Amino acid sequence: MRYLTHPAQPTLLIKISIVLHLLLLISLFITPELWQWILTIFIMNHVVIAAVGLWPRSNWLGPNWTKLPIAAVNRHEIALTIDDGPDPLVTPQVLDILDNYHINATFFCIGNKALQHPELCREIVRRGHLIENHSQQHRHYFSLLGLNGFIREIETAQETLFNITGKRPQFFRAPAGLRNPFLQPALSRLGLRLVSWSVRGFDTQVTNVEKVSKKLLAGLHPGAILLLHDGNAALSKTNIPIILAVLPTLLEAAKKQNLHFVTLQDANRE
Repeated sequence: MRYLTHPAQPTLLIKISIVLHLLLLISLFITPELWQWILTIFIMNHVVIAAVGLWPRSNWLGPNWTKLPIAAVNRHEIALTIDDGPDPLVTPQVLDILDNYHINATFFCIGNKALQHPELCREIVRRGHLIENHSQQHRHYFSLLGLNGFIREIETAQETLFNITGKRPQFFRAPAGLRNPFLQPALSRLGLRLVSWSVRGFDTQVTNVEKVSKKLLAGLHPGAILLLHDGNAALSKTNIPIILAVLPTLLEAAKKQNLHFVTLQDANRE
């Protein structure tokens, strides 16, 4: 099944790269003796593209939400996004904390994990949160896929999450935020919008609760997209998943600053 929307418009970097490739090809025909210089320029261009793909918050390869739209900023809204779940131990506790603060979040779920815990996904939605697309398998080599590979991986997750929840995701977050120039055309074809984040606490790696909290609190401002993990969550020194340890402090701080949590879809309204 396809969800074809308007075709993806190449960014300036991609346009320059296309023109450069054509010029290099012409140069190779006209002056083949300069093939070493031509090859060097070609490789340098691809090094730049690869480096940009390793920068999750860049928009050089296509549109990328690193903060909420200006209308949401003006409404003093922020978004809490939670990745890599659902997790049968951590996610229910996250949901209880969010219930206590009457806050809605956006869960970027992995399709295969959703298949293992469909009732938990439905519980996420039942409590007023949204589930968005975080790929089907969360492959470590996701950013090395081509156009067809991206479409298969992302579309499979779309169908998985839709069949479980009855709601079709509108946003996509790449595994680890890594990508290549083929991702945006795939997302455009599937009608999805790429989202990264404004601030994250590296809570899958850092076990120091205060360090993670300090990082997140420093990024609290209108329009911020916060990133935490219910799946693959690191454990504190007292064996508490980091997200559970930092969430109450984070939510209390946002409340004091009169910041209102919304889902990404709610933030996209006019």
